[in-house]
Amino acid sequence: MKFLRQTIESFRFAWQALVSNILRTTLSLLGVTIGIFSIIAVLTMVDSLERNIKESLADIGTNVLYVQKWPWIFGGEYQWWKYFQRPEPTYTEYKFLKDNLENAETIVAMDAKNNVTVKNGSNSYSSTLIQGVSFEYDQISEVAVQHGRYFLPQEVDGSRLVAIIGSDITEALFPNVADPTGLTFKLRGLTFVVVGVTEKKGKGLLDITGNNPDVKCLIPYGAFAKLFQSFKPSIDIVVKGREKDEGLAELEAEITGLLRSRRGIKPVQDVNFAINRPEAATKAISGIFTVLTLAGWIIGSFSMLVGGFGIANIMFVSVKERTNLIGIQKSLGAKNYFILFQFLFEAVLLSLVGGLVGLLLVYGMTFVKLGSLEVVLSANNVILGLGVSSIIGIVAGIVPALLAARMDPVIAIRAK
Repeated sequence: MKFLRQTIESFRFAWQALVSNILRTTLSLLGVTIGIFSIIAVLTMVDSLERNIKESLADIGTNVLYVQKWPWIFGGEYQWWKYFQRPEPTYTEYKFLKDNLENAETIVAMDAKNNVTVKNGSNSYSSTLIQGVSFEYDQISEVAVQHGRYFLPQEVDGSRLVAIIGSDITEALFPNVADPTGLTFKLRGLTFVVVGVTEKKGKGLLDITGNNPDVKCLIPYGAFAKLFQSFKPSIDIVVKGREKDEGLAELEAEITGLLRSRRGIKPVQDVNFAINRPEAATKAISGIFTVLTLAGWIIGSFSMLVGGFGIANIMFVSVKERTNLIGIQKSLGAKNYFILFQFLFEAVLLSLVGGLVGLLLVYGMTFVKLGSLEVVLSANNVILGLGVSSIIGIVAGIVPALLAARMDPVIAIRAK
């Protein structure tokens, strides 16, 4: 009860100090406000960018390995001439891996052709991404079917002319139809039947081929090969590992061994294929975000340093103005810790006010439209902002509070 009463009294003194000179307090807290805004704004933007990019990357699969001709290299020199002569992965190799892999949960054959025109009478759509896939495709990448259904095994095995189309294609080819399931469209002179329509998602922040289902048209891989791979058949082989295989080390080693054997690569020779990991892109992006976060902390630290000096200045002035009151309080039995807590509480409150204003500015920023980027102020960043503000208040107020607590009551009560 005594602690609660002292806390309320400390809050009253702090509030009086805050409102007694609004202009002085506002100018002093401006540094804290700008500092918290700088740091939390950068962290919020970085978190939002990272979340949006990772969501885009998630569309190419998680816990998967891509067996391809070209390696994914992020940063540094891309020595393309080393990979130019490599053979393309083939459907035969996909079947070979599917029959022999023991550490794989799922294996998928897929390939894509971008900017293809599809037609329905006088309606057409020229930005279609045609993607030929094997039946297990929905096990490595989400296919959010809104109308209709996913492929049947016999449709994929028989290379039937069926398709699952995105919302942008639907709106272009069937503008007045709510559910085009069962209707047909033309693709390179062939008539395809729509068996499914995916939910509208919108373009992702990171424009990776295949990451926007709205412009995607999925067809069985056999039908795709007949249309687009008559002269140079190639394929992407996507293998999903088991959860118990940490880091997919066992799966990668097994794929490497099987393909080396299949292609007759000698032990002393380098492999002529690449095993790519989607998380490699995530790691590269995370490195960039680490630098951005560090820059935000450095920029914000200068503002917070100025804000800390501003709060310390207020507290020294406050101690001087209330020296007589401190003497009276001590003469009436106030303990040193109570005086210390009183001024320290005041410094923390002042700093928190500045931090809250900075957080409110960041929150206002989340309502600004930034294209496809959705900016969200997370609870963690709010807690971080309040925590940093509290620390600034404690550091800036500890010296003035100690001076006040150690005053001689006789000398202090005589001060004018």
